[in-house]
Amino acid sequence: MTHAMLKGSNVPLEATTVRAVLRWAPGQGVPVVDASALLLGPDGRVRSDEDFVFYNQPRHPSGKVWLLGKKRLAEGPTDTIQTDLAGVEPEVSQILLVASVDDTSVENATFGRVQGLCILLYDASVADGEPLVSFDITPQTGEETALICGELYRRGEGWKFRALGEGYAEGLQGLATDYGIVVDESDSAQSDSAQTPPQPEAASFPLPPEQPAAQSATSVPTQAAYGYPQPATPATAPVPAASGYGYPPPVAPVPTAAEFRMPPQGPQFIGR
Repeated sequence: MTHAMLKGSNVPLEATTVRAVLRWAPGQGVPVVDASALLLGPDGRVRSDEDFVFYNQPRHPSGKVWLLGKKRLAEGPTDTIQTDLAGVEPEVSQILLVASVDDTSVENATFGRVQGLCILLYDASVADGEPLVSFDITPQTGEETALICGELYRRGEGWKFRALGEGYAEGLQGLATDYGIVVDESDSAQSDSAQTPPQPEAASFPLPPEQPAAQSATSVPTQAAYGYPQPATPATAPVPAASGYGYPPPVAPVPTAAEFRMPPQGPQFIGR
């Protein structure tokens, strides 16, 4: 027989392995609901970020709390968390069962758009058994984006379940932060910077192929042989002044030893 619970009520649990199922009604514009869990110590806070079980970390390192995933049933879509209460570390005094809306599934995703939300607890050792308890969750304002549906907590040698239905407008991140989870926002900053490639400085731009660098001041242009046509010069290269016919060419700068070239010789220097 299923025990229907009211907000704030509690009930002892005889089962040692509990399956907590979040269920809601399907419909147009209804956001997807995600289940998660926070394992808290006696001070009411997580011991480390590993005590947060959610879609990006679906299994606790102890192996005693894990996500089973979503299903689409005739009664409505579900998301499920399973807990081996008998194996939970003694340092953990309570486990919060949380629901949050996926803000990427629809615009303005809040629990005001989710109808028929409830949490059902099953004895996981009994196949196809009836729920042990059920709790219908009604948001107080409709603006909530995360809800603590209930908590599993130690009482003596056993465990109990308390129905809560407490809402958060800051989403899953705001709820987790309140219980000691450190949210690293550097990933989003790195993602933004990665989308904008660094621009090179103007001084480091290489000249394009069609614009070769200017000729060095120390290089000596090649002169045409006396009395012969001058070779064609590229449009971009400086054109040396031609010498007058019958007159010696202008004196060129004296090249260094490594660059020494014989001066051009006209027909008058050719031996006969």
